[in-house]
Amino acid sequence: MSEKKLNYEYCDQLVRDFENVVKNPVREKSSVYYTGVDLGTACVVLAVVDENYKPVAGAYRYADVVRDGMVVDYIGAINIVRELKREIEEKLGAELVYGAAAIPPGTDELDSGAVKNVVQAAGFELTNVLDEPTAANKVLKIQNGAVVDIGGGTTGISILKDGKVVYIADEPTGGTHFSLVVSGAYKMSFADAELFKRDSANHRELIPVLKPVVEKISSIINQHIKGYDVSEISLVGGTCCLTGIEDIIEKKTGIFTHKPQNPMFVTPLGIALSCTRESIG
Repeated sequence: MSEKKLNYEYCDQLVRDFENVVKNPVREKSSVYYTGVDLGTACVVLAVVDENYKPVAGAYRYADVVRDGMVVDYIGAINIVRELKREIEEKLGAELVYGAAAIPPGTDELDSGAVKNVVQAAGFELTNVLDEPTAANKVLKIQNGAVVDIGGGTTGISILKDGKVVYIADEPTGGTHFSLVVSGAYKMSFADAELFKRDSANHRELIPVLKPVVEKISSIINQHIKGYDVSEISLVGGTCCLTGIEDIIEKKTGIFTHKPQNPMFVTPLGIALSCTRESIG
C-alpha cells in the first residue's frame, strides 16, 4: 500500500474516531488531556485527546464570533469556548487544563493576540499557537502538496515541500459566498441559506447552483500553485463538507484532490495533536 494511501487512511480513521467520541466520550481516566481550540468563521470546535494523543471527546457550536479569520466578538468567543470546555469536562468527569490554538496563515501579526486571549480567558493554560495548515498537516501528513482550507470567509492555500509549509496565501472567497448565492437563488434569508447549505440532503440540488463559486475557488488554487510541484490537494474546512466539491476542484485543477472523512474536524484535531504541557504564557 502506498504511503499516500496510508496517510489518507490515518486521517479518515482519526476523524471517524473523533466523530464517535463527540457522541460518546471515552471516560477512562487519562493522566492528562490535550485540547485543540479551533475558532472558525462559522463554527467553534474543541477537540480533546488523551495522554496517548487518541481522541476522547469533542464539542462544537455554530457561531458568528470570527470573520475572515479575525475575532470580531471577543466576549462571545470566550463564552462559547468556556461553555464547550465545561460541557466536555462534565462528560469526561475531568478538568481540561492544556489548550492549543491555531490562526489563519499570515495573520499572526494581526490576530494571534486575540486568539491567545480567548483561549486563556476561557480557562486554559495555552501551550501552543500555530498556523492552521501546519495544524491540519499533523493529521493529513502531506509531504509535497497543497492544503486548501475553505473557511467561511476566505480560502487559504498552503503549499508543503518535505512536510514544511513553503508558501501561503489567503483569498476572500468561502462559505459566506456560498450562502449569499443560495440566498439569492432560493429567495431566502442569509441565515436560512446557511442552514439549507449545511444540510447534506440538499447538496445534490445545490452543486449546480454553487458550481460557479467552486470554480472560482479552483481558479484561486490554480493561480497560487503555479510554479510549484503540487501532486495532490487536500481539502479542509467546514465549507468543504459540500458533497462533490472535491470533484469540481480536481477537474478544474487537474490535480488529484482528497477530501477527508469530515474536513471540518481535521484542523481542530491537528491543533490538539500539537498541544503540550508547557505553557507559553
